[in-house]
Amino acid sequence: MAREISPLQKVRAAYEPKLPKIFKEGNFKPQIGAPAFPKTDKAQIKKLFPKTYGQGEVKFVKGKGEGLTTKPINVAVILSGGQAPGGHNVIVGVFDAIKAANSKSKVYGFKKGPGGAIKNNYMELTKKYVDAYRNTGGFDMIMSGRDKIETPEQLAACKANFEALKLSAVIIIGGDDSNTNAAVLAEYLAAAGSPVKVLGVPKTIDGDMKNEQIETSFGFDTATKTYSELIGNIERDASSAVKYWHFIKLMGRAASHVALECALQTQPNICLISEEVKEKGTTLSEIVDYIADVVCKRAAEGKNYGVVLIPEGLPEFISDIKTTIDEISDILGKDAKELENKSKSERLIYIEKKLKGHSAEVFHSLPENDRLILTTRDNHGNVPLSQVETEKLLMTLVGNKIKDLKAKGKAEGVKFSALGHFFGYEGRCAAPSNFDADYCYSLGYTAAQMARAGLTGYTVNVQNTIMPADKWVAGATPVTMMLNMEQRKGKPTPVIKKALVETKGKPFKFFASQRDKWAIEDCFTYPGSIQYFGPSEVCDLPTKTLILEKKDSGKKQSKK
Repeated sequence: MAREISPLQKVRAAYEPKLPKIFKEGNFKPQIGAPAFPKTDKAQIKKLFPKTYGQGEVKFVKGKGEGLTTKPINVAVILSGGQAPGGHNVIVGVFDAIKAANSKSKVYGFKKGPGGAIKNNYMELTKKYVDAYRNTGGFDMIMSGRDKIETPEQLAACKANFEALKLSAVIIIGGDDSNTNAAVLAEYLAAAGSPVKVLGVPKTIDGDMKNEQIETSFGFDTATKTYSELIGNIERDASSAVKYWHFIKLMGRAASHVALECALQTQPNICLISEEVKEKGTTLSEIVDYIADVVCKRAAEGKNYGVVLIPEGLPEFISDIKTTIDEISDILGKDAKELENKSKSERLIYIEKKLKGHSAEVFHSLPENDRLILTTRDNHGNVPLSQVETEKLLMTLVGNKIKDLKAKGKAEGVKFSALGHFFGYEGRCAAPSNFDADYCYSLGYTAAQMARAGLTGYTVNVQNTIMPADKWVAGATPVTMMLNMEQRKGKPTPVIKKALVETKGKPFKFFASQRDKWAIEDCFTYPGSIQYFGPSEVCDLPTKTLILEKKDSGKKQSKK
């Protein structure tokens, strides 16, 4: 029996994503700029990437197809890491562009992420198959995975598999770690004399893969709009029931972009920004005091309800917890062999004995489940912070603080009843907004042109995105230009620098100028569900973050 398709999906399948004008007109060529270099660690990165270091940025400009092959080519795509809305449209954009250049070209998909490339688990993508996934959420077209292609054996296996398929290029769709991995693979293949090129596409709903060239990572728009709808619904419920404080944890492992964008869209009473917490050296007890103070002030106004937004990665930014996590990471890296065959409980005991001073005190103060989580790392060396129930921890600590204040006669009239929520997976596979549908299709289309140009070691980009799509500018950034050296698993490793929330940036400054008012007054806004049909100012609107960041540069670009 065939899978049932919803009425919305049927209509969305017919939606034609918008493209930059230069691609629609069909007369274009790649223009390579002057050599571009990373801002830091130049010598180390050049040593690690001698074949792909110092490449120029790429822009697609008017031309007659110079530098773009029209011969049949084979291209493969890989979805890497966590899901983000719009991934399917990246693949659709690649497919349409490759087939438009030459109908005999082939597009393959490696299944279940980079692991599929290592194991040679692939399928050829056909028009009938691809058409069923146009403008849909999820990564189920070819599925994703979190494997890394890094060992000599894995790299060699990929090279053999790619060459057996006679690939011209492999396009890896992923976040900062995945694009870094793409750079490693590109360098390896270039050094080995392989004809296969490697390109990356910037993906992550966390919004932390962006820089001067990459304005936003795909999926961020849809995910934050999905979460904001839910937050708005809860805000309305809070002001209707007038008896609950809602503590809402939002996805965002390292950066608070999701929390900040959702705050800009919904205007909650409290939104914690991890980067500000780190900058000020704020402790856990100070955060609890701040929330409790707002609770008491609102209670004095007769408002025993409210909404608190909490970034998923907050624990790593709280000064005393961050120090503990760093010390644990050093232990995990240096003592990997000793820990290899130990059970979870044995690992805990071992690490507890190794920790000293205040870090030991902080570690002991946490619930056992949280301690176990802090001693775990994923394939990229990150703490799985989504498993730390920060919202429940803060609810408990704020509740205890209110009890202490009441005992001292300082919280009269305060009724504190809290509910916890975590919005994460709800946004990862949502049907993409018009912005993400268009943006992702354009990214895929750009990646295909880079493959036709025979370029390698790049992450594609689309700029000027607060303007209508026909004014968007397509190009690519050398991955080595975005790299820096960081400590991973106890050793210096080249990685793309994560873009954290800038406390001096326009989005945060606007938020900071309003939050005291939002804390006490009911300034809730209700974004509602994502709109796909209707006026452009409703359906195609980018995030408030992007508008605040790029509104001046967008005007300058349009004048050019």
